[in-house]
Amino acid sequence: MAILKGNAVVGQSGGPTAAINATLAGVIRGALDAKNQGTIDTLYGMKNGIEGFLAEKLVDLTKFFADENDIATLELTPAAALGSCRKKMKSPEDDPETYETIFKIFKKYNIRYFFYIGGNDSMDTVMKLSKYASDHDYEMRVIGVPKTVDNDLMVTDHTPGFGSAAKYVAVSMKEILRDVSVYTTKAVTIVEIMGRDAGWLTAASGLTRLSGGISPDLIYLPEVSFDPEEFLASITEIQKDHPAVLVAVSEGIKFEDGRYVGEGLGGRKIDAFGHVALSGAGKVLEELVKERIGCKVRSIELNLPQRCAAHLASLTDVNESVGVGRAAVEAGVCGKTGVMMTINRVKSDDYSVYYDSADISGIANGVKGVPTEYINSDGNGITDECVKYLAPLILGEVQPVYENGLPKHIVI
Repeated sequence: MAILKGNAVVGQSGGPTAAINATLAGVIRGALDAKNQGTIDTLYGMKNGIEGFLAEKLVDLTKFFADENDIATLELTPAAALGSCRKKMKSPEDDPETYETIFKIFKKYNIRYFFYIGGNDSMDTVMKLSKYASDHDYEMRVIGVPKTVDNDLMVTDHTPGFGSAAKYVAVSMKEILRDVSVYTTKAVTIVEIMGRDAGWLTAASGLTRLSGGISPDLIYLPEVSFDPEEFLASITEIQKDHPAVLVAVSEGIKFEDGRYVGEGLGGRKIDAFGHVALSGAGKVLEELVKERIGCKVRSIELNLPQRCAAHLASLTDVNESVGVGRAAVEAGVCGKTGVMMTINRVKSDDYSVYYDSADISGIANGVKGVPTEYINSDGNGITDECVKYLAPLILGEVQPVYENGLPKHIVI
């Protein structure tokens, strides 16, 4: 393999996570290693993803992060330090001007390595750019680096960012369990959790059984059609045993006819990616309980803290996020292109992983849902096998540096 010398660029796309900057820190560390080896000279950061790159909004990260302490602080800084975007790239046939502009900028800055940290739509961008580079004889390495709290990327065992979000959900649900159990009045609390088409994050609510042995009474995932009558009947039956019922629901749960429960409020709206914009599944179910059962009921939407609560991040997640970012640079330097990095679980009693890569064409635009064996037979809870899969991903606690009582963050 011929050594490819030049500059690199890294960007972040899609929804932020508590660990996306840990991955960025890994890419920076890998690029600094490559600089010492004489392959990558400068690592640029594109502000606001591919949208910012088109406007040449670049920052020299090798200079910005010359201090190791700053890289360490970046690892525990939530959200996307470079800024993000939600740009869905069209095909080169439908939008040739955009691709021509991107590659003119690549050539202007002698960029030979492109690292994109993101989820499904970001991997689609990686696939299109790597193919365009190959078709137009521009030698470069295009690498996708996984990120999503949804844990729905194909091939990889799990995604960076998911473990920290799962830890936040599990901790929050355990605290809510304590709170709703203090009264003898019949009541239902419905907690809506992120997850459009995959219920991994909602499944993590069941991890509360690892500490105290108690789980939410009902857990509904988008992988199973939602039956309102079963939902109401289950609540009524549970209240015969204890008055307070705690329910976890994915934002993307659907009725049998395919309609999202969250579409019950205000009609159908479409987001920037052409997806149905969801909001209010918990509120819809709150109104249903109020109307049909009549007991005290409230709905809670965990919302943004699920993906930005870096103070409650999983140390396992942070360490793996750094590791997969660093591995991405190593893969690029070794000649990989048109791939996404993967985290692979070693089959043994003790949890451990290794990093690899897989062809992007088998990953982009796919969705990995919660498998049937992880969902109970009634379709309203998770199995012990699911808990066993999830449990290692939330292990370990981070130790942020605090300033005046608040965690210190890096702003680029």
